[in-house]
Amino acid sequence: MNRWEHRIEGAHVIKLLVGPVENNVYILGCTNTQKAVIVDAANEADRIIDAAADYDVQAILTTHGHQDHLQAVDQVSDKLGVPFLLNPEDLFLLEESGIEKAAPDGLIRDRQEIEVGDLLLHAVHTPGHTPGSTSFVLEPWLFTGDTLFPGGPGATQWDYSSFGQVMDSVEQLLSTYPDPTVVFPGHGANDTTVATEKPHTAEWRARGW
Repeated sequence: MNRWEHRIEGAHVIKLLVGPVENNVYILGCTNTQKAVIVDAANEADRIIDAAADYDVQAILTTHGHQDHLQAVDQVSDKLGVPFLLNPEDLFLLEESGIEKAAPDGLIRDRQEIEVGDLLLHAVHTPGHTPGSTSFVLEPWLFTGDTLFPGGPGATQWDYSSFGQVMDSVEQLLSTYPDPTVVFPGHGANDTTVATEKPHTAEWRARGW
């Protein structure tokens, strides 16, 4: 199975598992207005476009600038006529991404509020995996990109990444949002919750990854 749906009153999430490294694409829609945003147009552009067909997509929100999260940005942005947005601290990664866009159409700032119809999505700067890594929050949902996964933080093997920083970001998220909050990560079929991950942060710091 590579598609899942989640609903709360007024909101709908479609999760697609795409591409060779099992990236997650999320379509977050307001069911009152049929407005939506796409979180990470990672791969398989046609599937993303088809899955979003019932919505008036407003933008592509990108959790970070790694190539595997950008493979469908050009096609989806052009086909739907919507802007591609990215935190400015990850602009340097676009040169390595292989996409046609040399720059995003707009920037995502920490604590920025993004209107999706009647919904208000919040951007939270969560650096460490990359300098510009950004999570998106619409409680009880938290879209963490590659900052937080079931079982630990995202990878930090690059010169520009930092394990200490990603752990600070993870602990910030886990201490801010309620235990039932559902964590939607950037890869893999499994989701998790704040309550599941919160007890393990000291263990992760001790192991160093």
